[in-house]
Formats: sequence, C-alpha cells, structure tokens
Amino acid sequence: MIRLAALDIAGTTVDEGGAVYRVLADVVARAGHPADDVAIRRWMGADKREALGALTGVRDARAVEGLHDAFVARLADAYAASPPRPLPGVPEALAALRAAGIAVVLTTGFDRQVTDPLLAALPGRFTGQLDAVVCAEEVAAGRPDPAMIRRAMALTGVADPAAVLTAGDTVLDVEAGRNARAGRVVAVLTGAQGRAELRAAGPTDVVDGVAVLPGLLGDTRRAG
Repeated sequence: MIRLAALDIAGTTVDEGGAVYRVLADVVARAGHPADDVAIRRWMGADKREALGALTGVRDARAVEGLHDAFVARLADAYAASPPRPLPGVPEALAALRAAGIAVVLTTGFDRQVTDPLLAALPGRFTGQLDAVVCAEEVAAGRPDPAMIRRAMALTGVADPAAVLTAGDTVLDVEAGRNARAGRVVAVLTGAQGRAELRAAGPTDVVDGVAVLPGLLGDTRRAG
C-alpha cells in the first residue's frame, strides 16, 4: 500500500515551459563554457549548483555561488515573463491521492530561492494539497542520491520505502527512486526526456503524466 508520493516539480507537476534548462544553458554559455543539448540533458533533475559546477568546470564554491545567483536571477525573469502553472489534471490528482490517505511531498533540484516564488505563483488548489517540499540544498546530496526521498519519508512518518511512490520526468528522478528502493518508481512523459530514455533507466512504470497516478494506484489495489 502506497502511503507517500514523492513528486518532482518542473516538468512533472508544474509546467514552467522548460525555462530552467534554457536559463541553465545561457548561464553556462555566458561563463565561457557553452554546452550542447546532450550535456545539459545529462543534468536534468540535478541540484543546480552541482550542475553549474560540472558544466563549467568551476570548483571554487564562491564562484559556483556566483553562477547560481545569476541562474536564480535569470530564472526569476523568465518566470515573471511566463508564469509557471500546474500541468493538466495535476491538482485533481494530488487531491485524489491525499483523499486516499497518501501524503504528497514535492522534491526538487531547485533551492528555496527558486522554489518558494515558483510555488507562490501557483493556485491554492495545487499548493493546498502539499504535505511538504524538499529542496536539494536541504539534504546531503542531490539526485540520483535518494536523500530527498528519504527526507520526504522522515517528514511524513513513512519508514518503509516499499510504501513510497516516486514520480519524475528525468532519468535522475528514476535513478533516485530506484536508489531509495521505492515501491513504485514512475517516469512521466510531461518533461524533456522521452519514453525510450526514461524506460532505459528502469522505472516500474512509464505514464503520460502525474494526472493518471490515482488510477494507476487504484488499478493496483483492485488487482491485489
């Protein structure tokens, strides 16, 4: 029985138009280290400080923080120009999960500087269904490490990873779910990575989006 749904934000529950990866590529290029799409895709779902350091080769913590500040500022401008919104059917799906007794926690490679304004821009019918939000900066390591999922479990009192469903739109999301030994590791097709790429990472399910999760779990219960 699933008791916790740990869900990614951008591309999984929220449509932010792919701004995060456009801005990431722009900041890296402005730092003198232009990266192609393959290199950027490798860091989808990762902690953004880790991504910036790896893509630019910068190791000095203060310099990485400067890059991150630029990333946060440019992303804020992008979101002001085109505000993020819940993906279709997601608020209703979150409400259905919670009505079934399943806690809902968002996990993200964003830090609070990005996450809090992003969530504040979303309607209450979305944010009102959240039990907690975990950012990569608040744990020991970002994806594919399972630290954010384990933090979500601790916040909701779920001790058994078999009772956890994870969902995300990137390979790193899938790898984090598998590393956490989650009972269901769901890849969704609402982000930038496709079915074949996600399936190769070994999820338990590949689905069109978070909107179908209540039905997916309902089918499982009926089958049991």
